Order: sequence, then structure tokens, then C-alpha cells
Amino acid sequence: MVVEFPVADEARWNAVSEELTAGLSFLSGDVWQLTALSASTEVAAIPGLEQPEEPVDAVCLFSGGLDSFAGALDLLAQGRRVCLVGHYEGGQAPKTQDHLASRLAQRYGQDRVVLRRIFLRPAPFSGDQLRPLPDTRESSTRSRSLLFLAAGLAVAAGYGPEIPLYIPENGFIGINVPLTAARSGSFSTRTTHPYFMGTLTSCIAGLGITNTIVNPFRLMTKGEIVAASRDHETMRALARSTLSCAHPEASRYAEREQGNCGYCFPCLIRRGSLHHVGLDDPSDYAFDALSEDEELVNDRGGDLRALVRSLSNTPRTIDVLRNGPVSGGELHDFADVYRRGRQEILAWMKAEATSDNIRRQLP
Repeated sequence: MVVEFPVADEARWNAVSEELTAGLSFLSGDVWQLTALSASTEVAAIPGLEQPEEPVDAVCLFSGGLDSFAGALDLLAQGRRVCLVGHYEGGQAPKTQDHLASRLAQRYGQDRVVLRRIFLRPAPFSGDQLRPLPDTRESSTRSRSLLFLAAGLAVAAGYGPEIPLYIPENGFIGINVPLTAARSGSFSTRTTHPYFMGTLTSCIAGLGITNTIVNPFRLMTKGEIVAASRDHETMRALARSTLSCAHPEASRYAEREQGNCGYCFPCLIRRGSLHHVGLDDPSDYAFDALSEDEELVNDRGGDLRALVRSLSNTPRTIDVLRNGPVSGGELHDFADVYRRGRQEILAWMKAEATSDNIRRQLP
């Protein structure tokens, strides 16, 4: 991935280039080559990012998923005025973000909740493009999370150099131990992995950006996040309305309701976390992963089969290093999160599985 980009301070970017390249390569699994070029003209302001009259004291990434909703809810419950930054490429995500942001505004006041979103997906071919797109195009979205983080950071910096950016995501997904040996690399996202977050934080500081990046849930499981909510009433009322699915539109091909599919890895973790607090309901999903649905078993059960196989193995501290390095001081902390997260999912499966095939494989 060869990238050239104009900057206002070439020396400052060159100073972090090696570390930033390493971080991007770790994030996406690609080989990156970055070249910063001095801008021939002053970099123009980005339309829509001008600071509004009413300031905020926190910016929070807001995908519409359970973790991001929990993060926004906690900030509001603490008395903060929050800007929610979301991205979407169509489909179910913008509807979910609108609904949750509206309910939060009803609960805490219209003046305390600001929703800003960007439409983000690969550009189609167009005669207006300065350079024609290549015939063979990158089809994955492994590096999309970088754009989401950058959008949040740009908004936070626009509000002021001291405004923190919150990236709420549970530590089980953050460390994201591959379920099988074949699912390393691009199969295991690394958006909030401690190595990538450490690299990103270091590069941001080197560029002179003073906005801090905070993941308040980095050492918690998803179920623990829901259980520890600072506003239990609102959490219990809206948790099932969140959208944590990897492909929420895919169910339409099976002529089922779109939304949380029920069979992807994020949906499986979501169900385990909601079971942890007594909120799991299979009717919220297009497929009940723990049933004997023939289509699920044959065509859509890859993540479920890998997860069940993973749960049959005894967890080890060294497992948390399989998706990337972790500093020695936090190795045991993340290993503990990994064990607790597995137990959360296992407890759900043992309690709710109606499939004999699944039950036979569980430890």
C-alpha cells in the first residue's frame, strides 16, 4: 500500500513515519509505504468541522453497537456534553445511530447530545476522479477503522486541543485472540489492540496533537460493560436496540429480517454478554445460533463452529500474544479478560443451546 499525502509540517511527519508505518501494517496485515510531501498550498479547512457555538467536553465514537452505546451512556450519566461521531455506508447503521442518539437526547437533554456522521465506503468509478481507479481494487475493509479513528480525532481537535476522544470497546475484542490458527491476520481485527493503540497514541503525540484517546472498557468483557452501566434503566431499555453485527444486511438474502444476524462473531459475543445480564433474546436475531437451523449449520455457521472449537481448548496466558504483542505489565490483565470473556460466552451456550451438536462439543 503506497501512499503519498500533502502535509503542513513534513519534518514532523517524517519523525513518526516509521512508527506509523509499523502500526498500519499491524492493523491491516498489509505492507505500507508512507511518503509525506510538503503541501504546495495551505491545507484547506474541512467543511462541517467548524467549532459550533455550544462546545462539548467529550467526543465518543458511535457505531450504534452495544459497546459504543454503553460508552456514550456512561459519559452522559457523568454529566458530560458529548459529540457522537459515527460512520456508515448505508443500510441499517444510520437508522440505529439515529434511534439511539434520539433516545439519549430525550433522556439527557437535546443540548447534551450532538450526532455527527460521515458516509464512508470505497468510491465508485467516476469520470470526475483526478486519477482513474485501478481495475483490481482492494475489496476488504481492514483499514476502515483507521478512518473512523481519524474522523473522531479530527472532530475532537476541532472542538479544542484538550477534548478527549473516547473509543469504547471491550477488552475481549480488543485483544481478539484468533479462534483458530487459520483465522489469524485479517480474520482478527486489531482496531483497539493494545499494541496498535499504543503506536497510534505515540504517533499522535509526536505530531503535536494533544487530544487524548481513551478506551474506558479496555480491561472489561462485554457483559461486564453492560452490568456496570452508570444508567441501568436506560441500558436495559435500549441494549437490545443496538446493532453489533458484522454484516447486518446479509440476512435479506435468506429472506429474513435485517439487523443483527445472530451468526457472526460480534453477534455471538453480544448474545453472551446480554445473557450475562438476563437480556438475551434469540428473537432479536435473524438466526438463532444455538438452534439446529439447517441453513445456519451448512452455510452460515463458520464463526460459530470456530468459536465452539476454541472454547474446547484450555485458555493459556500466552494465547493473548497470538494476535500481537502486549506489554509485560498488562499481559496477565488481558489474559484475565480473555478468560472471563470466554466464560461469559460458554455460560450462555451451556444455558441456551438446543442443538445437540453444539452441546456435545462444549467443555
